[in-house]
Amino acid sequence: MARPKSRFVCQNCGYVSPRMLGRCPNCGAWNQLVEELAPSKKTANTTAPQLDNQPIALNQVTFNQEKRRQTGLSELDRVLGGGVVPGSLVLIGGDPGIGKSTLLLQVSGQLEKIGGKVLYVSGEESAAQIKLRAQRLQVVGQQIFLYAETDMAAIRQVVAQQKPNYLVIDSVQTMNEPELASAVGSVSQIRAITTELMAIAKQAGVTVFVVGHVTKGGALAGPKILEHMVDTVLYFEGDLHHNYRILRAVKNRFGSTNEIGMFRMNDTGLQEVKNPSEVFLEERLAQATGSAVVVSMEGTRPILVEIQSLITPTLYGTAKRTTNGLDHNRVAVIMAVLEKRANILLQNKDAYLKATGGVRLEEPAIDLALALAIVSSDKNIGLAAGDCFVGELGLTGEIRRVNLIEQRIKEAAKLGFQRIFIPQNNAVSAAEYPEIEIVTVRTIGEALGKVFAKPV
Repeated sequence: MARPKSRFVCQNCGYVSPRMLGRCPNCGAWNQLVEELAPSKKTANTTAPQLDNQPIALNQVTFNQEKRRQTGLSELDRVLGGGVVPGSLVLIGGDPGIGKSTLLLQVSGQLEKIGGKVLYVSGEESAAQIKLRAQRLQVVGQQIFLYAETDMAAIRQVVAQQKPNYLVIDSVQTMNEPELASAVGSVSQIRAITTELMAIAKQAGVTVFVVGHVTKGGALAGPKILEHMVDTVLYFEGDLHHNYRILRAVKNRFGSTNEIGMFRMNDTGLQEVKNPSEVFLEERLAQATGSAVVVSMEGTRPILVEIQSLITPTLYGTAKRTTNGLDHNRVAVIMAVLEKRANILLQNKDAYLKATGGVRLEEPAIDLALALAIVSSDKNIGLAAGDCFVGELGLTGEIRRVNLIEQRIKEAAKLGFQRIFIPQNNAVSAAEYPEIEIVTVRTIGEALGKVFAKPV
Protein backbone atom coordinates (compact mmCIF):
# COMPACT_ATOMS: atom_id res chain seq x y z
CA MET A 1 0.00 0.00 0.00
CA ALA A 2 1.27 3.45 -0.93
CA ARG A 3 2.24 5.66 1.96
CA PRO A 4 -0.13 8.61 2.35
CA LYS A 5 1.49 11.88 1.41
CA SER A 6 1.54 14.77 3.83
CA ARG A 7 1.91 18.51 3.43
CA PHE A 8 2.36 21.49 5.72
CA VAL A 9 -0.36 24.14 5.74
CA CYS A 10 -0.05 27.61 7.31
CA GLN A 11 -2.85 28.11 9.84
CA ASN A 12 -2.74 31.86 9.30
CA CYS A 13 -3.02 32.25 5.53
CA GLY A 14 -3.44 28.72 4.08
CA TYR A 15 -0.06 28.54 2.32
CA VAL A 16 0.90 24.94 1.43
CA SER A 17 4.51 23.76 1.69
CA PRO A 18 5.92 20.29 0.91
CA ARG A 19 8.26 20.53 3.93
CA MET A 20 8.28 22.01 7.40
CA LEU A 21 9.29 25.66 7.66
CA GLY A 22 9.67 27.78 10.75
CA ARG A 23 8.35 30.88 9.03
CA CYS A 24 5.61 31.04 6.40
CA PRO A 25 7.01 32.48 3.12
CA ASN A 26 3.61 33.94 2.24
CA CYS A 27 2.46 35.85 5.33
CA GLY A 28 5.62 35.81 7.46
CA ALA A 29 3.99 34.17 10.50
CA TRP A 30 6.21 32.02 12.70
CA ASN A 31 5.42 28.43 13.81
CA GLN A 32 2.11 28.32 11.97
CA LEU A 33 2.76 25.43 9.55
CA VAL A 34 0.95 22.25 10.63
CA GLU A 35 1.31 18.85 8.99
CA GLU A 36 -1.80 17.54 7.23
CA LEU A 37 -2.53 14.60 4.98
CA ALA A 38 -2.72 15.60 1.35
CA PRO A 39 -6.09 14.88 -0.31
CA SER A 40 -6.13 11.89 -2.62
CA LYS A 41 -6.04 12.66 -6.31
CA LYS A 42 -9.22 11.80 -8.19
CA THR A 43 -9.15 10.37 -11.67
CA ALA A 44 -9.79 12.95 -14.32
CA ASN A 45 -13.16 12.86 -16.02
CA THR A 46 -12.81 13.21 -19.77
CA THR A 47 -16.53 13.66 -20.40
CA ALA A 48 -17.88 17.17 -20.65
CA PRO A 49 -19.88 18.25 -17.58
CA GLN A 50 -23.62 18.74 -17.86
CA LEU A 51 -24.46 22.40 -17.20
CA ASP A 52 -27.70 22.65 -15.24
CA ASN A 53 -27.16 26.33 -14.47
CA GLN A 54 -27.10 28.67 -17.46
CA PRO A 55 -26.14 32.36 -17.68
CA ILE A 56 -29.07 34.78 -17.62
CA ALA A 57 -29.38 38.40 -18.72
CA LEU A 58 -29.44 40.99 -15.95
CA ASN A 59 -32.78 42.49 -17.03
CA GLN A 60 -34.37 39.02 -16.91
CA VAL A 61 -33.37 38.26 -13.33
CA THR A 62 -36.37 38.14 -10.97
CA PHE A 63 -36.35 37.97 -7.20
CA ASN A 64 -38.66 38.39 -4.25
CA GLN A 65 -37.72 41.22 -1.91
CA GLU A 66 -37.90 39.67 1.55
CA LYS A 67 -38.28 41.94 4.53
CA ARG A 68 -35.74 41.96 7.31
CA ARG A 69 -36.78 40.20 10.49
CA GLN A 70 -36.44 42.08 13.75
CA THR A 71 -34.56 40.18 16.44
CA GLY A 72 -36.22 41.94 19.36
CA LEU A 73 -32.87 43.51 20.33
CA SER A 74 -32.80 46.99 18.81
CA GLU A 75 -29.05 47.36 19.34
CA LEU A 76 -28.37 44.18 17.35
CA ASP A 77 -30.83 45.23 14.65
CA ARG A 78 -29.00 48.55 14.32
CA VAL A 79 -25.63 46.83 13.84
CA LEU A 80 -27.10 44.40 11.28
CA GLY A 81 -28.52 47.30 9.29
CA GLY A 82 -32.16 47.07 10.35
CA GLY A 83 -32.66 43.40 11.16
CA VAL A 84 -31.78 39.88 10.07
CA VAL A 85 -31.70 39.18 6.33
CA PRO A 86 -33.12 35.71 5.50
CA GLY A 87 -30.45 33.45 4.01
CA SER A 88 -27.51 35.46 5.36
CA LEU A 89 -24.38 34.14 7.08
CA VAL A 90 -23.35 36.16 10.15
CA LEU A 91 -19.99 35.64 11.88
CA ILE A 92 -19.58 36.83 15.50
CA GLY A 93 -16.11 36.95 17.04
CA GLY A 94 -14.83 37.99 20.44
CA ASP A 95 -12.56 37.19 23.34
CA PRO A 96 -13.27 34.14 25.52
CA GLY A 97 -15.91 34.83 28.15
CA ILE A 98 -17.04 38.09 26.57
CA GLY A 99 -20.62 36.82 26.07
CA LYS A 100 -20.92 35.50 22.51
CA SER A 101 -22.89 32.40 23.48
CA THR A 102 -25.05 34.45 25.84
CA LEU A 103 -25.88 36.91 23.06
CA LEU A 104 -26.82 34.18 20.57
CA LEU A 105 -28.96 32.30 23.09
CA GLN A 106 -30.84 35.51 23.88
CA VAL A 107 -31.26 36.18 20.16
CA SER A 108 -32.55 32.62 19.70
CA GLY A 109 -35.18 33.25 22.35
CA GLN A 110 -36.26 36.50 20.68
CA LEU A 111 -36.42 34.90 17.21
CA GLU A 112 -38.50 32.02 18.60
CA LYS A 113 -41.01 34.52 20.00
CA ILE A 114 -41.67 36.01 16.55
CA GLY A 115 -42.45 32.60 15.09
CA GLY A 116 -39.06 31.26 14.00
CA LYS A 117 -37.64 27.80 14.43
CA VAL A 118 -34.08 27.77 15.79
CA LEU A 119 -31.52 24.96 15.71
CA TYR A 120 -28.70 25.64 18.20
CA VAL A 121 -25.65 23.47 17.45
CA SER A 122 -22.93 23.49 20.08
CA GLY A 123 -19.55 21.82 19.80
CA GLU A 124 -18.30 23.15 23.13
CA GLU A 125 -21.15 22.50 25.58
CA SER A 126 -23.69 19.79 26.27
CA ALA A 127 -27.44 20.32 25.99
CA ALA A 128 -27.69 20.36 29.79
CA GLN A 129 -25.14 23.17 30.06
CA ILE A 130 -27.01 25.24 27.47
CA LYS A 131 -30.27 24.57 29.31
CA LEU A 132 -28.70 25.87 32.52
CA ARG A 133 -27.71 29.11 30.81
CA ALA A 134 -31.15 29.40 29.22
CA GLN A 135 -32.79 29.24 32.64
CA ARG A 136 -30.55 32.05 33.88
CA LEU A 137 -31.39 34.13 30.80
CA GLN A 138 -35.10 33.25 31.11
CA VAL A 139 -35.14 31.81 27.60
CA VAL A 140 -37.93 29.26 27.15
CA GLY A 141 -39.48 28.01 23.95
CA GLN A 142 -40.72 24.93 22.16
CA GLN A 143 -39.15 25.91 18.84
CA ILE A 144 -35.52 26.10 20.03
CA PHE A 145 -33.79 22.77 19.44
CA LEU A 146 -30.42 22.01 21.03
CA TYR A 147 -27.96 19.72 19.28
CA ALA A 148 -24.54 18.96 20.77
CA GLU A 149 -22.56 17.72 17.77
CA THR A 150 -19.34 18.48 15.88
CA ASP A 151 -19.76 16.22 12.83
CA MET A 152 -20.83 18.31 9.83
CA ALA A 153 -22.35 15.28 8.10
CA ALA A 154 -24.71 14.73 11.04
CA ILE A 155 -25.46 18.46 11.23
CA ARG A 156 -26.43 18.52 7.55
CA GLN A 157 -28.86 15.65 8.08
CA VAL A 158 -30.46 17.31 11.12
CA VAL A 159 -30.85 20.59 9.23
CA ALA A 160 -32.54 18.74 6.36
CA GLN A 161 -34.92 17.01 8.80
CA GLN A 162 -35.73 19.93 11.10
CA LYS A 163 -35.84 22.64 8.39
CA PRO A 164 -35.10 25.51 10.81
CA ASN A 165 -35.42 29.19 10.00
CA TYR A 166 -32.28 30.00 11.99
CA LEU A 167 -29.12 27.98 12.59
CA VAL A 168 -26.56 28.79 15.31
CA ILE A 169 -23.08 27.21 15.14
CA ASP A 170 -21.03 27.54 18.36
CA SER A 171 -18.28 27.50 17.27
CA VAL A 172 -16.88 27.01 13.76
CA GLN A 173 -13.43 26.03 15.10
CA THR A 174 -14.91 22.98 16.86
CA MET A 175 -16.78 21.60 13.84
CA ASN A 176 -15.32 18.64 11.92
CA GLU A 177 -15.68 17.77 8.26
CA PRO A 178 -15.22 13.94 8.23
CA GLU A 179 -14.17 13.86 4.57
CA LEU A 180 -10.99 15.79 5.38
CA ALA A 181 -8.04 14.17 7.14
CA SER A 182 -6.75 17.43 8.64
CA ALA A 183 -7.11 18.30 12.31
CA VAL A 184 -10.15 20.07 13.73
CA GLY A 185 -9.74 23.84 13.55
CA SER A 186 -7.20 23.77 10.72
CA VAL A 187 -7.38 26.00 7.67
CA SER A 188 -8.77 23.23 5.47
CA GLN A 189 -11.46 22.33 8.00
CA ILE A 190 -12.63 25.90 8.56
CA ARG A 191 -12.70 26.62 4.83
CA ALA A 192 -14.75 23.50 4.07
CA ILE A 193 -17.18 24.03 6.97
CA THR A 194 -17.77 27.68 6.05
CA THR A 195 -18.50 26.60 2.47
CA GLU A 196 -21.05 24.08 3.76
CA LEU A 197 -22.72 26.67 5.97
CA MET A 198 -22.83 29.14 3.08
CA ALA A 199 -24.57 26.53 0.93
CA ILE A 200 -27.13 25.88 3.69
CA ALA A 201 -27.82 29.60 4.07
CA LYS A 202 -28.17 30.40 0.37
CA GLN A 203 -29.90 27.27 -0.90
CA ALA A 204 -32.34 26.67 1.96
CA GLY A 205 -32.83 30.33 2.95
CA VAL A 206 -31.66 29.65 6.52
CA THR A 207 -30.13 32.50 8.49
CA VAL A 208 -26.89 31.15 9.97
CA PHE A 209 -25.11 32.65 12.99
CA VAL A 210 -21.54 31.41 13.45
CA VAL A 211 -19.33 31.97 16.50
CA GLY A 212 -15.63 32.42 15.72
CA HIS A 213 -12.72 32.31 18.14
CA VAL A 214 -10.12 35.07 18.11
CA THR A 215 -6.35 34.94 18.42
CA LYS A 216 -4.37 36.63 21.18
CA GLY A 217 -3.87 39.52 18.77
CA GLY A 218 -7.63 40.09 18.58
CA ALA A 219 -8.17 38.86 14.98
CA LEU A 220 -10.52 36.05 14.06
CA ALA A 221 -8.76 32.70 14.17
CA GLY A 222 -8.44 30.83 10.90
CA PRO A 223 -7.83 31.92 7.33
CA LYS A 224 -8.82 35.39 6.17
CA ILE A 225 -11.08 33.76 3.61
CA LEU A 226 -13.47 33.05 6.50
CA GLU A 227 -14.29 36.76 6.73
CA HIS A 228 -14.46 37.12 2.94
CA MET A 229 -17.04 34.35 2.53
CA VAL A 230 -19.58 35.44 5.15
CA ASP A 231 -22.09 38.25 4.66
CA THR A 232 -21.60 40.02 7.97
CA VAL A 233 -18.72 40.11 10.47
CA LEU A 234 -19.47 41.33 13.99
CA TYR A 235 -16.94 41.82 16.78
CA PHE A 236 -18.10 41.57 20.37
CA GLU A 237 -15.76 43.74 22.41
CA GLY A 238 -15.42 44.78 26.02
CA ASP A 239 -13.33 44.64 29.14
CA LEU A 240 -13.77 41.56 31.29
CA HIS A 241 -13.36 43.79 34.36
CA HIS A 242 -16.36 45.96 33.36
CA ASN A 243 -19.91 45.00 32.52
CA TYR A 244 -20.28 46.98 29.28
CA ARG A 245 -20.04 45.25 25.90
CA ILE A 246 -19.83 46.78 22.43
CA LEU A 247 -21.02 44.95 19.31
CA ARG A 248 -19.28 46.35 16.23
CA ALA A 249 -19.87 45.60 12.53
CA VAL A 250 -16.66 45.50 10.48
CA LYS A 251 -18.27 43.99 7.38
CA ASN A 252 -21.92 44.08 6.30
CA ARG A 253 -23.21 43.40 2.81
CA PHE A 254 -26.69 44.55 3.83
CA GLY A 255 -25.93 47.69 5.82
CA SER A 256 -23.42 50.21 7.07
CA THR A 257 -20.09 49.15 8.53
CA ASN A 258 -18.63 50.50 11.77
CA GLU A 259 -22.06 50.57 13.43
CA ILE A 260 -21.99 49.79 17.14
CA GLY A 261 -24.51 48.44 19.61
CA MET A 262 -23.97 48.66 23.35
CA PHE A 263 -25.02 46.19 26.03
CA ARG A 264 -24.67 45.89 29.80
CA MET A 265 -23.92 42.43 31.20
CA ASN A 266 -25.86 41.49 34.34
CA ASP A 267 -27.13 38.37 36.12
CA THR A 268 -29.96 37.84 33.63
CA GLY A 269 -27.86 38.30 30.50
CA LEU A 270 -27.23 41.24 28.19
CA GLN A 271 -29.30 44.38 28.63
CA GLU A 272 -29.46 46.99 25.88
CA VAL A 273 -28.01 50.46 26.48
CA LYS A 274 -30.23 52.87 24.57
CA ASN A 275 -28.09 55.99 25.09
CA PRO A 276 -24.34 55.21 25.15
CA SER A 277 -23.44 58.90 25.52
CA GLU A 278 -24.84 59.00 29.05
CA VAL A 279 -22.74 55.96 29.96
CA PHE A 280 -19.54 57.53 28.65
CA LEU A 281 -20.16 60.82 30.48
CA GLU A 282 -21.84 59.73 33.71
CA GLU A 283 -18.64 59.85 35.82
CA ARG A 284 -17.14 63.02 34.36
CA LEU A 285 -15.86 65.54 36.92
CA ALA A 286 -16.93 69.16 36.48
CA GLN A 287 -14.12 71.67 35.82
CA ALA A 288 -11.52 68.87 35.59
CA THR A 289 -8.35 69.82 33.72
CA GLY A 290 -7.34 67.75 30.70
CA SER A 291 -10.93 66.68 29.95
CA ALA A 292 -12.75 67.44 26.68
CA VAL A 293 -15.94 65.99 25.20
CA VAL A 294 -16.10 65.05 21.53
CA VAL A 295 -19.14 64.16 19.43
CA SER A 296 -17.95 61.13 17.49
CA MET A 297 -19.82 59.15 14.84
CA GLU A 298 -19.94 55.36 15.05
CA GLY A 299 -21.57 54.43 11.75
CA THR A 300 -24.80 56.45 11.74
CA ARG A 301 -24.93 56.90 15.53
CA PRO A 302 -23.48 60.02 17.21
CA ILE A 303 -22.00 59.41 20.66
CA LEU A 304 -20.40 61.80 23.11
CA VAL A 305 -17.16 60.55 24.62
CA GLU A 306 -14.86 62.14 27.16
CA ILE A 307 -11.20 62.39 26.13
CA GLN A 308 -8.80 62.68 29.05
CA SER A 309 -5.23 63.97 28.94
CA LEU A 310 -2.45 64.10 31.51
CA ILE A 311 0.67 66.13 30.68
CA THR A 312 3.59 65.85 33.11
CA PRO A 313 7.30 66.82 32.97
CA THR A 314 9.44 63.96 31.75
CA LEU A 315 12.06 62.41 34.00
CA TYR A 316 14.03 60.88 31.15
CA GLY A 317 15.73 62.14 28.02
CA THR A 318 12.90 61.15 25.67
CA ALA A 319 9.30 62.14 26.35
CA LYS A 320 6.79 59.30 26.67
CA ARG A 321 3.50 59.06 24.76
CA THR A 322 0.85 56.60 26.01
CA THR A 323 -2.66 56.20 24.60
CA ASN A 324 -5.67 54.06 25.41
CA GLY A 325 -8.53 53.91 22.90
CA LEU A 326 -6.79 56.45 20.64
CA ASP A 327 -4.35 56.18 17.76
CA HIS A 328 -0.80 56.74 19.03
CA ASN A 329 0.37 58.30 15.75
CA ARG A 330 -2.57 60.72 15.67
CA VAL A 331 -1.71 61.96 19.15
CA ALA A 332 1.94 62.49 18.14
CA VAL A 333 0.88 64.53 15.08
CA ILE A 334 -1.49 66.72 17.10
CA MET A 335 1.19 67.46 19.70
CA ALA A 336 3.61 68.42 16.92
CA VAL A 337 1.02 70.80 15.41
CA LEU A 338 0.44 72.41 18.82
CA GLU A 339 4.17 73.03 19.19
CA LYS A 340 4.60 74.46 15.70
CA ARG A 341 1.35 76.40 15.23
CA ALA A 342 0.34 77.35 18.80
CA ASN A 343 3.80 77.77 20.39
CA ILE A 344 3.06 75.28 23.18
CA LEU A 345 6.18 73.44 24.33
CA LEU A 346 5.45 69.72 24.72
CA GLN A 347 8.62 67.98 23.59
CA ASN A 348 10.00 67.67 27.13
CA LYS A 349 6.74 66.44 28.69
CA ASP A 350 5.12 63.01 29.00
CA ALA A 351 1.60 62.64 27.61
CA TYR A 352 -1.00 60.12 28.70
CA LEU A 353 -4.32 60.14 26.81
CA LYS A 354 -7.38 57.88 26.83
CA ALA A 355 -10.95 57.67 25.61
CA THR A 356 -13.15 56.79 28.57
CA GLY A 357 -15.71 53.98 28.64
CA GLY A 358 -13.61 51.41 26.78
CA VAL A 359 -14.55 52.79 23.36
CA ARG A 360 -11.95 53.24 20.60
CA LEU A 361 -12.06 56.48 18.59
CA GLU A 362 -10.42 56.59 15.17
CA GLU A 363 -12.19 59.23 13.07
CA PRO A 364 -10.43 62.56 12.29
CA ALA A 365 -13.24 64.62 13.89
CA ILE A 366 -11.77 63.99 17.36
CA ASP A 367 -8.63 66.06 16.64
CA LEU A 368 -9.94 69.35 18.06
CA ALA A 369 -11.04 67.74 21.33
CA LEU A 370 -7.69 65.96 21.62
CA ALA A 371 -5.77 69.20 21.15
CA LEU A 372 -7.84 71.11 23.70
CA ALA A 373 -7.56 68.30 26.26
CA ILE A 374 -3.77 68.39 25.88
CA VAL A 375 -3.59 72.17 26.29
CA SER A 376 -6.00 72.09 29.23
CA SER A 377 -3.83 69.61 31.10
CA ASP A 378 -0.57 71.35 30.18
CA LYS A 379 -1.77 74.80 31.36
CA ASN A 380 -3.85 73.36 34.23
CA ILE A 381 -6.94 75.24 33.04
CA GLY A 382 -10.26 73.40 33.05
CA LEU A 383 -12.69 73.50 30.12
CA ALA A 384 -16.31 74.51 30.63
CA ALA A 385 -18.50 71.53 31.50
CA GLY A 386 -21.09 72.57 28.91
CA ASP A 387 -18.66 72.66 25.95
CA CYS A 388 -18.07 69.93 23.35
CA PHE A 389 -15.87 69.89 20.27
CA VAL A 390 -15.84 68.59 16.70
CA GLY A 391 -13.20 69.15 14.05
CA GLU A 392 -10.23 67.74 12.16
CA LEU A 393 -6.86 69.39 12.74
CA GLY A 394 -4.62 69.94 9.72
CA LEU A 395 -0.83 70.13 9.73
CA THR A 396 -0.93 73.87 9.04
CA GLY A 397 -3.16 74.45 12.07
CA GLU A 398 -6.46 74.78 10.22
CA ILE A 399 -9.69 73.18 11.51
CA ARG A 400 -11.13 71.17 8.63
CA ARG A 401 -14.76 70.24 8.04
CA VAL A 402 -16.29 66.94 9.15
CA ASN A 403 -19.30 64.97 7.92
CA LEU A 404 -22.76 64.54 9.48
CA ILE A 405 -22.49 67.78 11.45
CA GLU A 406 -26.27 68.11 11.93
CA GLN A 407 -26.53 64.76 13.72
CA ARG A 408 -23.61 65.71 15.98
CA ILE A 409 -25.19 69.04 16.96
CA LYS A 410 -28.55 67.43 17.74
CA GLU A 411 -26.94 64.78 19.95
CA ALA A 412 -25.00 67.42 21.90
CA ALA A 413 -28.12 69.52 22.38
CA LYS A 414 -30.12 66.49 23.51
CA LEU A 415 -27.65 65.81 26.32
CA GLY A 416 -27.80 69.40 27.57
CA PHE A 417 -24.52 70.91 26.31
CA GLN A 418 -24.56 74.70 26.02
CA ARG A 419 -21.87 75.19 23.33
CA ILE A 420 -20.41 73.16 20.50
CA PHE A 421 -17.26 74.18 18.63
CA ILE A 422 -17.31 73.19 14.94
CA PRO A 423 -15.17 74.02 11.86
CA GLN A 424 -15.97 77.28 10.08
CA ASN A 425 -16.56 75.43 6.81
CA ASN A 426 -19.27 73.41 8.56
CA ALA A 427 -21.21 76.54 9.48
CA VAL A 428 -24.93 75.88 9.92
CA SER A 429 -27.83 78.17 10.69
CA ALA A 430 -27.92 78.94 14.41
CA ALA A 431 -31.68 79.53 14.17
CA GLU A 432 -32.19 75.81 13.51
CA TYR A 433 -30.66 74.91 16.89
CA PRO A 434 -31.86 77.47 19.45
CA GLU A 435 -31.13 75.15 22.39
CA ILE A 436 -27.32 75.17 21.85
CA GLU A 437 -24.76 77.84 20.95
CA ILE A 438 -22.72 77.03 17.83
CA VAL A 439 -19.18 78.45 17.78
CA THR A 440 -17.21 78.22 14.53
CA VAL A 441 -13.40 78.19 14.49
CA ARG A 442 -10.97 78.35 11.57
CA THR A 443 -7.58 77.64 13.16
CA ILE A 444 -6.27 75.99 16.31
CA GLY A 445 -5.08 79.39 17.57
CA GLU A 446 -8.57 80.85 17.18
CA ALA A 447 -10.06 77.82 18.95
CA LEU A 448 -7.69 78.23 21.91
CA GLY A 449 -8.56 81.92 22.17
CA LYS A 450 -12.31 81.33 22.16
CA VAL A 451 -12.25 78.33 24.49
CA PHE A 452 -10.00 79.89 27.14
CA ALA A 453 -11.26 83.47 26.47
CA LYS A 454 -7.64 84.66 26.22
CA PRO A 455 -4.44 83.64 24.42
CA VAL A 456 -2.83 80.55 25.97
